[in-house]
Formats: sequence, C-alpha cells, structure tokens
Amino acid sequence: MLDQIKGVHHITSLAADARRNNRFFTDTLGLRRVKMTVNFDAPEVYHLYYGDEVGTPGSVMTYFPFPDAARGQAGVGEVADVRFAVPEGALDYWHERLAGCGVTALAREALFGVGRLRFEGPDGDRFSLVEAPGDTRTGWTGDVVPAEAAIRGFAGAQLCLRDIGAERELLEFMGYEKTESAGHTTRLVLPGGNGADTIDLAAQPQTAAARQGAGSVHHIAFAVADRSAQADVRAALLDTGYQVTPVIDRDYFWAIYFRTPGGVLFEVATHEPGFDRDEDTAHLGQSLKLPARYEPMRERIAAGLAPIDDDDHGAGAPE
Repeated sequence: MLDQIKGVHHITSLAADARRNNRFFTDTLGLRRVKMTVNFDAPEVYHLYYGDEVGTPGSVMTYFPFPDAARGQAGVGEVADVRFAVPEGALDYWHERLAGCGVTALAREALFGVGRLRFEGPDGDRFSLVEAPGDTRTGWTGDVVPAEAAIRGFAGAQLCLRDIGAERELLEFMGYEKTESAGHTTRLVLPGGNGADTIDLAAQPQTAAARQGAGSVHHIAFAVADRSAQADVRAALLDTGYQVTPVIDRDYFWAIYFRTPGGVLFEVATHEPGFDRDEDTAHLGQSLKLPARYEPMRERIAAGLAPIDDDDHGAGAPE
C-alpha cells in the first residue's frame, strides 16, 4: 500500500465560457484566481486555476473553457460531484447567497450524517458544499465572502461507476480506507490527509456512460510532496499493471496520469514548485502566463484570448 498520497491536489473540468466561469468562481464562490495560463495542448484555450490565497494543494479547481463547448452528459465513469469544505453552520449563509446569485439546483441534505448543500455551476457542473467541523485550513475571502463562511478547499469528490470493486481496490492501494456505506455509496477516507481526503464511490450499474463536455470533470489529481514521492508512486502503479504516463512538467507541478478501472482519469501531482514560481503571492492570477514553448507566440495567443475580467483590456496587456 502506498503512503505518499496526501489527498486531492486539484480537480480539472471543462467549461464553455471563460468570463462566465471566472465570474462564478471568484464573484459567487469567492475563490481566488491563482493562475491564468493556457492549455498545454490547445494554447488558444485558457487554463484557469481557482483556490485559496496561494493555491494550496487540496484547494484548487481548474478549468479548460473551450468557447461554446457542448454540455456534457452525466453518467458512469466520471467524477460526479466535486465537494468543497465550509465551516460548520455556514450552509444557511451559502444557501441564501447562492440563491441570490441565481445558482440552480440548490438542495440541502445530509450524507453520512454530515450536512451539505448541492448546487450546479454555470455549465451544469455538480458541486456540494460540505460542513467540515475541525477543518483548520484558511479560506480565501477577497472581501467577497466573510472569513467565517469561506470555502476552505476541497472536502473530496464522488465518483459515479458501474461497479466500484476495482476502483475501491485501487484507492485502498493508494492509502484510502473504507469508513462506511449507505445504499449504493461507499466512503473512503485517507487517514492523516490534507483535508481534501474523502472519496465516495457510487455504484450505478444501470446508468449509461458519461459523455464529456462543458460541466464535466476532465480529471482528478492526487497530491504528493515532491518528485521523489511521485516516482515511487509511479513505479508502484506500473508494477501493479497500470499504464502510467511519463512525468510531465506542468510548470506549477509535475504530473503523471493513468486511467482507472472505472474509466476515471487520475493524475498524481507534486506540491512543487507551486503557483508562485512566476508571480509573487500578492499578484497571483493577474497576468497571462505561458508555458515556455509558447512564449515566442505570446502576441498571437494573447490576441485570440477574450478578456475575462470586467476591467480587462485583453489577455495581451503588459505584465
């Protein structure tokens, strides 16, 4: 069993409009945009990162906003619910706030005895705010939400699967432990994790396969401290029979990827070097940052990216 995994590192989804996506996460949810860059494989598309003040692993939601992308279809083989942790007692505030912002599909319920508020993002993205008593992480407010209600980071996620057996075996190999089950859902928790350490597996054998599009999660990344720990995880996964990519430099972390038995794309990402490698903490997410190979094309790339801030004069504004 692995002991290098610390919990969720980040979760990456697809969107259809960059400005709308940015407004939702910064103005409605009160997260900080910690990086504005581009998709490594499609530099004409933004890659936007939202999280706490410094983009701590376990707090970062990221998006590829492909303009006018068709909406995804929910189903098995995907991350079906992204869960953010909020302080105990904060759900009344969030219900009122989200309703006032026109957020749809609001529903209060309890899951495994813990209160949560379900809602949808601009592209039908499925989210929950989960009460997390004892969570000592500091949320980002940016004067948008009060500190006592601010999102602390992820609580975890739910995976929707036709059969959970092999996925559960994989997560247990990664260090997670089953804590309880209710109906068709099994909860696994990583002992001593980073707060973003709960994964629920929902068995839905009669459900059709998901079709990826706007509002769909592209992948879920798990955190390791450094490249040495990542190398150990990669070797162990390869020895177990998984097809794992080589290590890829993503500028702000190093990444490896593999497809799980249930069809979900997993990533293992390092804490290093972090989002302050090319911007100081006070100015994270304010300037367009490009991977080195795209710097010679900066002017053309920036000209093709629509402004996403209300006072923005274009992505190509001087840094």
